[in-house]
Amino acid sequence: MLFQKLNIIEPILKALKNQGYTNPTPIQEQCIPVILEGNDLEGCAQTGTGKTAAFAVPILQLVYNEQIIQKRSSKSIRALILAPTRELAIQIGECFTAYGTYTGLKNTVIFGGVSQKSQTNALKAGVDILIATPGRLLDLIQQKYVNLQNIKFFVLDEADRMLDMGLGHDVKKIIAKLPRSRHNMAFSATMPKKISKLMDSILVKPVKVEVTPVSSTINTIKQEVYFVRKRSKTSLLVHLLKDKSFKSVLVFSRTKHGANKITGDLVKVGIKAQAIHGNKSQNARQLALSNFKEKKIRVLVATDIAARGIDVEKISHVINFDLPDTPETYVHRIGRTGRAGAEGIAISFCDDEEREYLSDIQKTISCSIPIIKDHPYSIGNSSRNIRKNHY
Repeated sequence: MLFQKLNIIEPILKALKNQGYTNPTPIQEQCIPVILEGNDLEGCAQTGTGKTAAFAVPILQLVYNEQIIQKRSSKSIRALILAPTRELAIQIGECFTAYGTYTGLKNTVIFGGVSQKSQTNALKAGVDILIATPGRLLDLIQQKYVNLQNIKFFVLDEADRMLDMGLGHDVKKIIAKLPRSRHNMAFSATMPKKISKLMDSILVKPVKVEVTPVSSTINTIKQEVYFVRKRSKTSLLVHLLKDKSFKSVLVFSRTKHGANKITGDLVKVGIKAQAIHGNKSQNARQLALSNFKEKKIRVLVATDIAARGIDVEKISHVINFDLPDTPETYVHRIGRTGRAGAEGIAISFCDDEEREYLSDIQKTISCSIPIIKDHPYSIGNSSRNIRKNHY
C-alpha cells in the first residue's frame, strides 16, 4: 500500500515523499484512517514500528483542514501530545516539523531541565500543536503560559512508561484540565491491567489497533545472552567491542552511577563513549545523543528513562550490561535496534543474581534466548576453575 491510498492531503504527502516515505508501516496503515474518521484510538505497538507518524500525520491533516475551514490563527493550541521524557518529546516534535513542512502549522516542544524562556516565547507567538512532558506542562499552565481549553486532539504516548516513571498523577491532573469533548489517542508498547485502566479513563469507544503481540520482540533482532560474573562484565564488554562489527552500540545500565562508571572504563581503554541519564543536563544529553547519531562516538551508555526517546537509525547492537527487573523494559531496550525492518543484535549479560530476571523475560517474550558460552569470561571459564583444572 502507498500513503496516497490513505486519503492524505497533498502538503503532507509531499513532505512524506521528501523524507523518503512511500509505504506506510502496518500501524500507520491501520491507525491513520481510524483517526481521520474521528474515532478514539487505543494503539499497542512495539517501539520502532512507526508509531509517531501513525498519529502525527492524521493530526496534522485534521488541524490543517480545521484551520482552513474556520480561518483560524495559531493563537490557540488545538492538539496536545504528552510524552514521558524530554528525548521522546523532542523526537515527536521533529516528526511534526518534518511531516508538517508544507502545512504552515506551528508546533513547539516544552520540557523541563532547561530555561523556559525560548519555550514561553514560542507559546506567546502562537502554537497549533504542543508536545510536552507532564512536569513542565503543569508548571507553565500554573504560570498561565498554556491554556488547554481549546484542545481538540489529545495524544498520550508511551502510557506504560508514564506510569513506570510515576507520572500517573500528573497525567490525570492534565487530563482534568482538557475539554470534555475531544478526540483521544493513546499508545503503549505493553498493556498490563493498570495501563488498560488508564486507557479506559481517557478513551471513548476506542478502535483498538495491535500490530504485534503484547510484549513480543521484533523477529529481525538476533538475541543472545552471556553468563558472566558481575565483576567481569566490564572486561566482557571491552572484549566484545574489539569486534569492529559493533559499529553503533547502545549499552544499558540499571543506574546512573553505573552508566558513568561504564563510560569511564571504556574511555580509559580508548573506546569513544558518552553517558546519557537523568542527572545529566539537557544540553549534555542532547550533545551525547547528537554525537551518537553522527557517529562521533561509538558507544552510548544509557539508563532506561533517558533511553526511551532515543530514535537513532542503524544501531547495530544493544547490550544489556545489567538485565532489567521487568520484562517489558527488556522489550523496549532491544527495540532500539532492528528498527523499521532493519536487522539488529541484542546481547544481555547475566550474572548469578540476574538469572530470575532472565527467566521472567523469556516467559514474557515466549522464547528461549540462545546462550553464548564461547567467551573468555564465561562463568564456566572463571580463573578459579581454570587453576583447578590445571593442577
